[in-house]
Amino acid sequence: MPLTRSFVLTGLLAACALPALAATQSPSYGPQLQGFQYPYPVEHFDFQSQGQSVQMGYMDVPAKSPANGRNVVLMHGKNFCGATWEASIKALSEAGYRVIAPDQIGFCTSSKPEHYQYSFQQLAINTHQLLQKLGISTATLVGHSTGGMLATRYALLYPTQTEQLALVNPIGLEDWKALGVPYRSVDQWYERELKLNADGVREYERKTYYDGRWKPEYERWVDMLVGLNQGPGHKRVAWNSALIYDMIFTQPVYYEFKDLQIPTLLLIGTSDITAIGSDNAPPEVKARIGRYNELGKQVAKLIPHSTLVEFPGLGHAPQMEEPARFHQALLQGLKAL
Repeated sequence: MPLTRSFVLTGLLAACALPALAATQSPSYGPQLQGFQYPYPVEHFDFQSQGQSVQMGYMDVPAKSPANGRNVVLMHGKNFCGATWEASIKALSEAGYRVIAPDQIGFCTSSKPEHYQYSFQQLAINTHQLLQKLGISTATLVGHSTGGMLATRYALLYPTQTEQLALVNPIGLEDWKALGVPYRSVDQWYERELKLNADGVREYERKTYYDGRWKPEYERWVDMLVGLNQGPGHKRVAWNSALIYDMIFTQPVYYEFKDLQIPTLLLIGTSDITAIGSDNAPPEVKARIGRYNELGKQVAKLIPHSTLVEFPGLGHAPQMEEPARFHQALLQGLKAL
């Protein structure tokens, strides 16, 4: 399984269903985000999975200050990408960490298979294979949004190879289907994803991620997501996205938080209200899901070796809203290992 280097710098995808509103003009990117500029060189890991050849894009950034010998793997969210970790990669690298930021299969600079059975176990196995090829035997995992679900699953599968977990506003802190959110089929998700546009993404993220606020620097990430979804591979991208939404909704990690034996740092923006399918939920259900000001505290009690750090007033992506404040807490938490 060779490692091949790609000089096409690309990037994408976190958490909830994005409503379609009036369209605005957005860039168009290739099916593996060709044309989108990533902050560091993107390489590709070619391997076999489920009887087919696939490519996994990733950034491998060495420590810039004297290396501390530790490796950090950054796991992106559903509507985010390895590229959205830009500020975190810089902060961690300057603090002495080697940083690996992969794009999972189905996302961003990675393959969008025509047929793929998505599971968090499969994505964890893919990531483990990448780390093996890079000669990394142990790592700290930092997972944001859907990446928090994946990081949890990875730690449960590979406990002796996981030094520490840091979960940044992870989704899956509750089981939406058990709380009364109606099931949406893959076909229904697919139809929604085909209609995705910039105005809808921007308004959803403003209300759900950023507590009603918006900054000009967020536009780059709207362009990234919409440019991929409206590019020449839009049907394949939309289909993979639909399969991934189904995975997120039907494969909760909530019931296994109690089994984590890894030191776990919970970094929670308390204004976050992200919940898969909340737009499709009855009002009485919607009113009680996605409340991170409560969920962080509840899950901290479930995880045996957890430390909770809350960011009052911040939303779903504190690492992007207030990077300096977030990274101070992250680096302090990682040193506490």
